[in-house]
Amino acid sequence: MQELSPKERKRLNSKKGIGQFLNEEETSIAKVLRNVNYEARLKLLQVELIHLQYWVNTNNKKIVILFEGRDAAGKGGAIRRITEHLNPRQFKVVALPKPSDEEKGQWYFQRYINQLPRQGQIVFFDRSWYNRAVVEPVNGFCTDEEYNIFMRQVNDFERMIIESGITLIKFYFSISKEEQQQRFEEIIKSPVKKWKYSEVDRRALELWDSYTSYKTVMFEKTNTDLAPWIIIKANRKSKARIDAIKHILKSIEYTPKDEAGIDFILDKEEEAN
Repeated sequence: MQELSPKERKRLNSKKGIGQFLNEEETSIAKVLRNVNYEARLKLLQVELIHLQYWVNTNNKKIVILFEGRDAAGKGGAIRRITEHLNPRQFKVVALPKPSDEEKGQWYFQRYINQLPRQGQIVFFDRSWYNRAVVEPVNGFCTDEEYNIFMRQVNDFERMIIESGITLIKFYFSISKEEQQQRFEEIIKSPVKKWKYSEVDRRALELWDSYTSYKTVMFEKTNTDLAPWIIIKANRKSKARIDAIKHILKSIEYTPKDEAGIDFILDKEEEAN
């Protein structure tokens, strides 16, 4: 292993660095250094997210950020890191359950409209109206007609909310089939996470190709100039979280913005890890 820089030695000797050596039976200097470097970058970006939220609130802006992707792709974990230090009164996370009988009789987008932000608020959707583009048709939760109506309407719906003054960011977290299987196995074995494993999750691997087909059509039909999809490669959770935060900070023209601080995250040290 090459000689450590003063900054790397300092991070390894930090409370977090030493804690990882003590708490993990199988670890290495490289792994611990990678983790503490990630934590340092994450902290810098979380500080900048606070600046963004302050700007959103003081200027009465409205932000909607969608997190889509296969089951176990890391959407929820990314949202937790993004919102960890934000003012809870000025954002909300929306993860809607399956629709009630009353909601089934409404216009499909209606229950999502009810969750859109007021002025000065950021709303994070942990899955969104795009359930109808992929999850529902794959699992037989909607009819072909309902699916086709959605695909005809969704671009106009997004155009309307953007024209109403909402900034819309659409993330898709992409993982490999092997990574999804490994994460499912970890969830099943975990006493605190196994409750997450649902019937839909159980069938996800056998329906992998069907998910892929519907996902491809979704990208073809809804990746518009006005509301493009941002693909986040998510096999490495830490990098996916950093990439998502960087994109949020880069794409919204808030002030003051610490461009140098955000760009610092793109240094060679990160690329090497």
